[in-house]
Amino acid sequence: MVLLAAVLSVLGAAARADEYSDVAQLTREGKFSEALTRADRFLSNKPRDAQMRLLKGVTQRDAGKTADAISTFVRLTEEFPELPEPYNNLGVLYADQNQLDKARAAFEAALRTHPSYATAHENLGDVYAKLSSTAYSKALQMEGANAAVTPKLTLSRQLAGPGQAKIVTAAPSVPAAPVAPAAPVNPPPREAAAPAKQAPAAEPAPAKASSDAATREAEAAVQNWVAAWSGKDLKGYFGAYAKDFSPAGGASRSAWETERRSRIEGKSKISVRLEGLQVVVNGNKATAKFRQDYRANGIAISSRKTLDLVKHGDGWKIVREAVGG
Repeated sequence: MVLLAAVLSVLGAAARADEYSDVAQLTREGKFSEALTRADRFLSNKPRDAQMRLLKGVTQRDAGKTADAISTFVRLTEEFPELPEPYNNLGVLYADQNQLDKARAAFEAALRTHPSYATAHENLGDVYAKLSSTAYSKALQMEGANAAVTPKLTLSRQLAGPGQAKIVTAAPSVPAAPVAPAAPVNPPPREAAAPAKQAPAAEPAPAKASSDAATREAEAAVQNWVAAWSGKDLKGYFGAYAKDFSPAGGASRSAWETERRSRIEGKSKISVRLEGLQVVVNGNKATAKFRQDYRANGIAISSRKTLDLVKHGDGWKIVREAVGG
């Protein structure tokens, strides 16, 4: 089960980034008292800094101060209900205490904020496996002669086997863009050059030019989507999605649009920036991967995101959107 620590955006000055890194490093070294002191000192000047508070909660958990960590994450969910990480961390702590119903509720709350959040989906699956193991155990106790229960219990126990919560202390890095092979350079003509009658070599340049153009068009579609989102241009934002776009979590298109409209209109100002954008085009399909830095109303979130696009007519439209993983 994965415990997220600091996946919020570090968009401040370098000094602030150093503070986050120092607290995370002290925690990894087991210097919990010093880490908490540094965190409290930082928060005395910036009490609403969600990232440092998230780090503090992880440090409290690692120091064995589970009740304090739960309190920290609960307050974060109250003050920043749009962030999935505090809910996720809260769910991990409840699962550690075998409070599986509370853990399930916390992970489901995380998914309500970000329906495609892979980490919360994974953790919720672990909780369901543990719940099923408990249910099958009770069924076996009450009806031991039922031969169908035993293999189900065995499988559920395997799925719910012991696991170590992984503490992530920095935002996942975006894989470096693959280095494209250098285009061959034609050698200068020599005196012994081939005669003019030689058959001309194949010229793949037009195909490559077409591929490059498609990539640029797909990249432009992603950037237009970002601009519409940042500008609260709902027509442009929803227009970036294909008619057959499938919202995560099984929600209907109309329900998804209602939820997105409420979130966008409810913000006084939105800033969305992309880092490390990589677009791969394969025919009329494209995949865009990047790190998304989102800021709105004092909230800052940095997460990895993948968009699947399909070319409709002259434009590229989003058909799938996934966060995390």
